[in-house]
Amino acid sequence: MEKALDRFFELSKRKSSVVGEVLAGISTFLTMAYIIVVNPQILSNAGMDFSGVLLATVLVSSISSILMGLYANLPYALAPGMGINAFFTFSLVLGMGMSWQTALGAVFLSGIIFILLSILPVRLWILHAVPKTIRYGVAAGIGLFLTLIGFKSVGFIVSQEATLVGFGGINAQTLLFVFGLVITSILVIRRVKGALILGIVITSLAALGVSVLGLKYGWLEKPLVQLPTSLVSLPKLDVFLKLDLVGALQLSMIGPIFSLLFTDMFDSISTFMGIAQVSGLVDKDGQPLHAKKALLVDAISTTISGLFGTSSGTTYIESAAGIEEGGRTGLTAIVTGLLFLPFMFLSPLLSFVPAVATAPILVIVGAFMMKPLLQIDWNNFEETIPAFMSLLLIPLTYSITQGIVWGFLIYTLIKLFTGKIKEIHPMLYVIDILAIMILFF
Repeated sequence: MEKALDRFFELSKRKSSVVGEVLAGISTFLTMAYIIVVNPQILSNAGMDFSGVLLATVLVSSISSILMGLYANLPYALAPGMGINAFFTFSLVLGMGMSWQTALGAVFLSGIIFILLSILPVRLWILHAVPKTIRYGVAAGIGLFLTLIGFKSVGFIVSQEATLVGFGGINAQTLLFVFGLVITSILVIRRVKGALILGIVITSLAALGVSVLGLKYGWLEKPLVQLPTSLVSLPKLDVFLKLDLVGALQLSMIGPIFSLLFTDMFDSISTFMGIAQVSGLVDKDGQPLHAKKALLVDAISTTISGLFGTSSGTTYIESAAGIEEGGRTGLTAIVTGLLFLPFMFLSPLLSFVPAVATAPILVIVGAFMMKPLLQIDWNNFEETIPAFMSLLLIPLTYSITQGIVWGFLIYTLIKLFTGKIKEIHPMLYVIDILAIMILFF
């Protein structure tokens, strides 16, 4: 069995093992499992049934991740994208007043266009047109983005009117976060196998202990860990195949479909590039390994999202957690995908893994993702300034798309006005036009 897995997934060639891939898959799952609950919470604001969206989220995440592993043999997991689900809910449904069924139709159509672009293969041309310096900046920017998400999720960083952001103060949650960060860092430094998973488990147990004592002695108003009230929750089919294709095919839907299409496209491409760069899963020319296959899987993920009843699926930056744990093949993605399936029925168990346990992992993975910055020639300002813009704007705008769009535009303008037009890939002009349209849409 192990030899068969080795041959199919090229485990030895990529210097990995079955045990290492399983641990990596578990690690990726634990860092992105929040989407099972968070995505339904967001989409329920659009009037969609919470349990129905939960089922759709689990199915999309599981099928897409398994397909990535089997077809592309890459350790990248997929799920409905954060940010895109907010766009679906607050812009399309609540903002424009369309029904959630029509919005699902728009997601499905954007997925079909994705597939066509991937087969042609326009998306691969786009991938090759992106300058290496921007790839490095995007990779590190995604790391900063993950770090910011981690700090923000536990209140370590909070919004402030005078300074935009600030320290959230000392409390039980921030102290637990620091505890988890230090413990997990020590495990990583000592190269303990499964360090990220152990860090999550140890911090979760510590949070449970603090919750029990805090409630008992009155220094906590509510528990930091929500123990499950039940073990089983039956799935619902309330949003399954409920998309409205007729409504989505109206002329007025061109703008929303276009926005979904290119927001998802740039998010997935930039995430894919960043993770590939950090993991070393690139070919001899420095291009992401099996790029065409991976982009096609990403497109299929968006398409089935519209069918199953959720916003667009996309490659997840949390895949970096599994890669840092040692995942190098599709077996990692398959393990992650399989771990989603039981939560069609066991979703209440996720309440035992609080944000304070996963936040340290996001921060540590963010630190890992700073490595590509070493590849940038910081003395060459025409290359470093666009990369620096991408690096900073991804976390500061809370958008991967904004970071890569402005990186593209500034890179092109600098090359044009310094007389180095020949260094601009022809496809980059097309990307720039699309980038400008995204900004205005």
